[in-house]
Amino acid sequence: MQLSKEEMLKEANAACKNTLMETLDIEIVDFGDATLTARMPVNPRVHQPDGVLHGGATAALAESVGSFASHIFMDMNEVFVRGIEITANHLKSVTDGYVYAKATFLHKGRTTQLIDIKITDDKDNLISVCRLSTISLPRKK
Repeated sequence: MQLSKEEMLKEANAACKNTLMETLDIEIVDFGDATLTARMPVNPRVHQPDGVLHGGATAALAESVGSFASHIFMDMNEVFVRGIEITANHLKSVTDGYVYAKATFLHKGRTTQLIDIKITDDKDNLISVCRLSTISLPRKK
């Protein structure tokens, strides 16, 4: 039995309970054939002292959505996924609303994956561009 998109999103978000994703209120909101999108509210909980979105929170959003994409699009019965490197270029600041992270695979190999993550605001302004490398390691049988 194949799950509907709504059921898959509900299950994915349920898997985030008691994690950093829940702490930052990150919610997976959409996915496609090779993309995954999540959003995070921008509020004082994720601000720098001067009231703008903290780059570390942005990087946590990017790594969360990129790693989750690797988990969803790889055979998790055979492998487990770990992040090995993340880069983030912050281009614009944001003080409120939501930011959206859309993860798209640049390379989806059996062992390594490279994911491009674009972070935008409510008005579709580009906030940050991130790249995440992940590795898929075999599960012990």
